[in-house]
Amino acid sequence: MIRVLLAEDQAMVREALAALLTLEGDLEVVAQVSRGDEVLPAAHASAPDVALLDIEMPGGDGLAAAARLADERPAVRTVILTTFGRPGYLRRAMESGAMGFVLKDAPASELASAIRRVMAGERVLDPALAAAALADGESPLTPRETEVLGAARGGEPVADMAGRLQLSAGTVRNYLSSAMQKLGAHSRAEAVKVAEDKGWL
Repeated sequence: MIRVLLAEDQAMVREALAALLTLEGDLEVVAQVSRGDEVLPAAHASAPDVALLDIEMPGGDGLAAAARLADERPAVRTVILTTFGRPGYLRRAMESGAMGFVLKDAPASELASAIRRVMAGERVLDPALAAAALADGESPLTPRETEVLGAARGGEPVADMAGRLQLSAGTVRNYLSSAMQKLGAHSRAEAVKVAEDKGWL
């Protein structure tokens, strides 16, 4: 039996995935969590072979959870399961130690196959997404530009962002301007959209 830890914040989706995987004769869901910060404790408690992680969860995303698993439970193989087929997400998933990257609109049989393949030591990637990740390359943004652009998602005034980030308003404007220039965007909203579409935010 392949022991699976399932991390997905939407209860209905998580329970449906668990039910589908349980129908497979060789897969057993040994833990279910709804938050990124619950992944590592659950892995320590349940000793899974494979961790199936959603990207966007409260308490830390699946990419950060995958990196922590790679550090502390390296025997656990990680598969990222996401709605977002973004090349930047795929690149970040591979950098975090994930062995697979599967989109949620894939058939259930494909997910079960991906789990078996990563257990066999294979990497499981969508070929078109992998090609797009190579074509897009790495994010041109610095970590600080990424942080400031991420803070700009809500559209709040620069002064409010500056207070939250503990930076001066002028520094925030400079980072936003630099990020916009690198992304070829004419506004911060456009820069946020470009970075999100690439999976860089």
